[in-house]
Amino acid sequence: MSEKKAYPLRINAAVLEAMQRWADDDLRSLNAQIEYVMREALRKAGRIKPAAKPPAIETDETD
Repeated sequence: MSEKKAYPLRINAAVLEAMQRWADDDLRSLNAQIEYVMREALRKAGRIKPAAKPPAIETDETD
């Protein structure tokens, strides 16, 4: 996991309340929701690479 850095954020109260509601709906903390939204915006803009998908799990299906 990458290093986390603290950063003070000034944000409009209405935007913060909307983010909190969204975080509650997604069962995330407000901090995790803000980070998720920022990461997705960066990915869509081509500013960061998408997260690597974990390798597929092979199953042994015997009949």
